[in-house]
Amino acid sequence: MKKSFVQETSINNGPLVVSHVMPEAQSVALGIFVDVGSRDENESQAGIAHALEHMLFKGTKSLGVHALSEKLDVLGGNANAFTSRERTCFHLHVLYEDWQEGLGLLMDMLLDPALPEDEWQREREVIYSEMSMVDDVPDEWVYDQHMKAVFAGQTVGEPTLGTREALEAFSTMDLRDYLDSHYRPPRLLIAAAGRIEHAALADVVNKRTWPSASGREKRVQSVQKSGVQYLSRDMEQAHIVASFSGINATSKHRPEAWLANQMLGGGMSSALFREIRESRGLAYSVGSHLSPLSDVGLWSMSCGTAPNMLADCIVVLKETLQAFPEMLDDAMINRAKRQMEVQFRMAMDSVEGHMLYLGARLDEDKLLSQQQWVDKVRQLQNGDIRDWVSNHLDSDVMWTIAGSDEALSSAQAVM
Repeated sequence: MKKSFVQETSINNGPLVVSHVMPEAQSVALGIFVDVGSRDENESQAGIAHALEHMLFKGTKSLGVHALSEKLDVLGGNANAFTSRERTCFHLHVLYEDWQEGLGLLMDMLLDPALPEDEWQREREVIYSEMSMVDDVPDEWVYDQHMKAVFAGQTVGEPTLGTREALEAFSTMDLRDYLDSHYRPPRLLIAAAGRIEHAALADVVNKRTWPSASGREKRVQSVQKSGVQYLSRDMEQAHIVASFSGINATSKHRPEAWLANQMLGGGMSSALFREIRESRGLAYSVGSHLSPLSDVGLWSMSCGTAPNMLADCIVVLKETLQAFPEMLDDAMINRAKRQMEVQFRMAMDSVEGHMLYLGARLDEDKLLSQQQWVDKVRQLQNGDIRDWVSNHLDSDVMWTIAGSDEALSSAQAVM
């Protein structure tokens, strides 16, 4: 009997445990996913989830900060974490014989962190440096400002790094209180992929004592704004970001959106790459991407260009978006389908990729395998893709245009 793509066990008063078994792999990727992110913070908490992402690596009650880092290094794997608008994840990649020790460390970090005050004082400076680094990277800074405009007045639009004012006010007691109230079941999912037995994984998790989180408030429905945002800044290049309505994380129209994005700005044969870069040489960096959230999503196009080419770039971008639905002939769509199949099938070889994909179980009751998504992409009617593109490019759009005052003046003339 063929095993399911995903095996899962709900631990009594504990996290949901999910796994994908890859018997021929030499390693196991482990992840603890927390259904909390920056959109769940209020103004005084801005950046606290990201701060905890840093601080959980600063030792446990049984291991000091250096002892923990040495343990993680000895395992030889990749230990890391990320914080997004709706999710936090702590993950580790180890040899298959070391998975129990690795998972034990991850659980210790989450359940019994040291959170020393002296380490927080130092790590806060590290986060300030991270903020400065983002400010020094123009396209990242512009995208942060763009998200603030798209979701104006809503926490979902604020940067995950938070604000200096909020971070300055945090104590380690604040960090621990937030951890105890948010980083607990039923908000937790433990995922593993690779050479591992699901029953053994569930047994290890079941042996831990899992305190419960406080009841969570329902997330406020996100509202996407439209308009034009001009940002005056002294930069070598000018930058453009435009966002239309996209898909949410569980949309049944994911295959249409993936294919549309691939054809618009997902590769060297995409419409934006050909029209803006190859045909006219207006930009080096140009593309599009999808940003799905639990309730809404964005379909965004971005471009960096020389200030004296900004107006021309905007004109061509607008013309390409207007003409894009008519560009979608069968050959272009079939090429995109093949590209999506290649991406999905190659991802099947990655234990880390599988583990990260399992985290989506927090969003929906049943996960499809990569092969099932390939089948859905193959079966999609070309007319359905064209309809999806036409409907979404006909939705309201938020533009962010950043550059020198002279460049912005030329942009305003063509907007």
